[in-house]
Parts: sequence; structure tokens; C-alpha cells
Amino acid sequence: MVAAPVITMQGDIKVLHLKPPIVVRDFAVALSLKPFKLISELNQLVGFAAMNSTIDEAVAQKVAGKYGFLLEIKHRADPAVQQQQAKDKKEKKPDEDESKFLVPRPPVVCILGHVDHGKTSLLDAIRKANVAAGEAGGITQHIGAYQIEFNNRKVTFLDTPGHAAFSKMRARGANVTDIAVLVVAADDGFMPQTDEALKHAQNAKVTLLVAVNKMDVKGANIEQVKTQMQQRNIAPEDWGGETVTVPVSAIKGTGINDLLEMILLQADVLELKANPKAEASGIVVESEIDFGRGPLATVIVQRGTLRVGDAIVCGQHYAKVRAMFDDKGGNVKEASPGTPVRVIGWSGTPDSGAAFKAVKNSREAEKIAEVEQIRLKKVVATADAAPKELSVEDLFKNIAATQAKVLKVIVKTDVFGSGEAVRSVLEGIKSAKVSLEIVGIDVGIVTKNDVLMAGAAGSVIVGFHTKLENGVTSLAKHHGVRVETYEIIYEMGDKVREMMADLLDPDLKETKTGAAEVRQVFPLAKGFVAGCLVTEGKINRNASARLRRGRDIIYEGKVGTLKRFKDDANEVRAGLECGIKLDDFNGYQPGDMVECYEVQKVRASL
Repeated sequence: MVAAPVITMQGDIKVLHLKPPIVVRDFAVALSLKPFKLISELNQLVGFAAMNSTIDEAVAQKVAGKYGFLLEIKHRADPAVQQQQAKDKKEKKPDEDESKFLVPRPPVVCILGHVDHGKTSLLDAIRKANVAAGEAGGITQHIGAYQIEFNNRKVTFLDTPGHAAFSKMRARGANVTDIAVLVVAADDGFMPQTDEALKHAQNAKVTLLVAVNKMDVKGANIEQVKTQMQQRNIAPEDWGGETVTVPVSAIKGTGINDLLEMILLQADVLELKANPKAEASGIVVESEIDFGRGPLATVIVQRGTLRVGDAIVCGQHYAKVRAMFDDKGGNVKEASPGTPVRVIGWSGTPDSGAAFKAVKNSREAEKIAEVEQIRLKKVVATADAAPKELSVEDLFKNIAATQAKVLKVIVKTDVFGSGEAVRSVLEGIKSAKVSLEIVGIDVGIVTKNDVLMAGAAGSVIVGFHTKLENGVTSLAKHHGVRVETYEIIYEMGDKVREMMADLLDPDLKETKTGAAEVRQVFPLAKGFVAGCLVTEGKINRNASARLRRGRDIIYEGKVGTLKRFKDDANEVRAGLECGIKLDDFNGYQPGDMVECYEVQKVRASL
């Protein structure tokens, strides 16, 4: 027995509610049509239809529209989805009357700006800890989260790298935050990366503050910076705009308290609140594999309170929180909203920027992570299995691709965020002659398994800020695998570029070494020899040479015979006379020029 179709009204439009599958007989009844009329209609649209045929949803909507109905198809959710929906409803219920549990939380502040404009020095001045001094190449290599206390109130800072390669991380960093502090150097003003950082902050719709740093430097010009702000539609407050602008000097420590006061003022305006009694959830800021402690992740709790012993899940990874540490390395038992902590006990390294949530117990966390893992595998399998139609052009392209030079790279980094940055740098190396293929990017030390994988794939291993497992060097030598490790991202990019260039056949560069003019032709026992005057450079025996007559090249070969008077010579310099015979050539004429040259192999450029 088929359920009667439900028809509702939306204004003047009749809405027909049906559940799939849509069978011709039932659909005809729902539309108040004779079945044979609907069948003839469908025959025109899809070719063939019978009384018990099922109709494609898109076709059914077309037909329903023709007869003045809007068709709404209700899909039956599978039990797992229905369960999840029921759970979601349960979870959402407390939100309605959650306002009584809300308490103020610390603001999460992101420091953005151009490389070398003093972001880390500013944070260093705020934290009063020497972080900036130990950095390689003047770049903050990882996103770090720190919490400070000012005027008995807490403020959480996200320290984002300033190099252009880290723009993805920086963009994500801005999305986690409430307030963005844009650092602009007073002597340099706005630079391309400053504009890029500004764009990220605006896209993330966060409150913006501008810190004009390096006020103590010669050539500091705050008025110029304010003019540039005006041009970018972020006019400073004292110029009638809405952007709070604070002059600071990170090195001398001036203006830091003013900046912190302004941050707290903005936080008051935003009225940042969260429910500490809810189940914990938040964002993963960074993840890495620590030698000895396994995978660990820096997280910022956004809602609820995270405690040691909680089970949390993030994508395909889960954790039973074994221990938590603050940014100073101290043990923490619980983390309230707005607090950054490092969590130990993960099954793997979760993606930076991914959301995590607390669940009932570890078994449930493992189950949810497993379901996500299976889903991701299916997505990859479906993408790989999708049939691809090949045209002749595509076929030729594929043949060309198999003959093209390819540098395959396996990347290992210390933390997840660095992996993204390295990918960004490597994908930025463009060349028509050599393509770059990233076989895999992973977090952790370079292992023997990586070497075996690289040997099978014919790739090189690039490590960034990471170490080698014992025995890797000898195994790599045995398998002929190149392993390179770097501390500075610019250097790594340059070296990979060089590796790509090394795959190309060298360019041949010709250098002229000497020339001689034929003055007279002398007969020899076998053939003729050219009596010449060396006009430039030198002529060497066995050197590559060509004989020119006017603009035409008559012969190319080697200097077989070179005589000075009647004696053999190895070299004759400019201004001297000599006898030259090129291999077995005999057709010399007075006025011909003999040119000697060397061919050198030069490394090809990308």
C-alpha cells in the first residue's frame, strides 16, 4: 500500500512531497494524471517508460513543474545518519538556554604582518621571553600559541610565521582569532605581505588593530603609515576612522602596555563569552611528532573545559588526553575557553586548523575516527576509479609526460604547519622543462621506511627541521637515495631548484679560442697544407676547428697537423705563421679563415 502523496501550499505554489523511488503509476496519481498520458510524456523525455518504471529525480521535477507543482523529494536517511541527526538535535538543545552558563573568556589575538617587521620581537616583548633570538633565517617556523596575564586578565596570542610561504597557515591563524594585530614597520610602511595579511584578517572578519613598530628606528614615519592605512580604507581613529593604531617599539619595550590595553578594550566591546560547562570543543593550531612522547597537538579550547582523561576526536584522529602542558611547559589539569594547551595522547597528527570535540569515551572517539578514515579512503578510491575519457590530445600529452623529466620528492617536517609551508614553496617552483612531484608529506623524523619508499619511487627525501633515524644514512647510500635536511626554508627551495636543474641535459656553450688566415696553399706528399698567419688567440693541435670562406662554413673537424716551419707544434699563438691541415681536407684557398673553438658543458637553467 503506497502512502498518499502530501501536497502543501507555499503562497500560490503547490508543493508535492514524495519519497524515492518515484514510480510512474504513483507519480501519475500524485499529479492527477492518467498513467498512459504520463508514460507518453516520459517517452518523449527519456526514451522509454512503463507503468512500474522508476523516474529519475531531475526528470520528475521537470514534469511536475509542467503541471504546476514544485516537487520536493524526501530522502530516507540511513540509520547511522538518523542517529547522528538525533544526537545533533540533543546536542543543540542546551544552546537555546545556554546564556545563563556563559562567562567571559580571554580574547584570542593573532599577530600578522610582513617578514622582518618585528612580529616575533613584539610578541617577545609581550611575553618577556627570548623567543626571537633562536630562529633560523629570521622566520617563525611554526604557529605557536601563548597566554599572558595583563591587568589580572588573560590574553591568548597566536604567533604566525611572516614568510609568504606560510600564507595558508597565516590565513588559518586569522580564522581562529577574535582580534588581529597587524604589525607595520614605521620605516618601511605597508609591504606586499602586509597587504596579504590584511586581506586574510578582513576575510576572517576579525577586529583589526594596527601596531606601528620600530618607532625608535631612524627614518620612522608614522604619518606615512597612516596615509597608507587611509588608502586601504582602514583609516586610523585620530584621522576619523575606526582602526585603533598604536605606536610601539618592540626592542625598547615602549607602547606595549598601550597595545595590551587596547586589545582588552576591543575584547570588552566584542563581549567574548563561552560556556565552560559544555562539552569541550575547539581548534587544532599545530601538530607534531615528538620523539619519545609521540604525536602531540597544540589546541585552543573554544567552548567547554578540556580535562586530562577526556576523549577527543579530530577528523580521522582521536586522543585520550594523557597530559596537557601550557606554553611554558608546565603541567595543566584543565583548560577553559580561550586557553591554548599542548595535548599528548593522539593516535596520529591531526591537521592544523581542524576542529576537535570531546566525546563520551575513548571507544566512541575511536569509532568516530574510524568512520571518518573509511570515508576519506572511499573519497580517494572514488576519485581514482572515476573513468576518464581520453582524447587523442590527452594521449599525446600523457606520452610526453612519461618522457618529461620529473623530480620526485618525499618531504618530512617536524610539525604539520611546516609541511604546508614546504608544499607551498615547492609548488611555487615552476618550470616547463622539469616537473616536481611531491610523493608524500609527513610529520616526524626521516625513517628507514621513508628510504625504502624513496628507493622504490625513485625520489629524493627532503627533511625540514627534522632529524634522521639511526641507520638511515647507510641505508640511503646502499639504495642510492639522496637525503637532504634543511633548517631555513629559502635554502631548501633553492636546493630543490638546483636538483631539478641537475636532471636536465647540460647546455653546450661554444667559446672561440683562436683564428688564422690562410695566406698560401702548399702541396704535401698526401694532399695540401694551408700556410696561415694566426690573427687572434691561439691554434692548438687536435682542437675543434672550422674553415670559413666568407660567410660559408666549408669544413668542420679537428686540427690534425700543426707545423711551425718544418717542425710539429702543439700550439701557435697570434702574430706567428704556421702550417695547418684539418683532418683529411684539402680544398684550401688563400683568404679562408680557420677558427678554433672549445665546447663547454654548462648546467641547464630551469
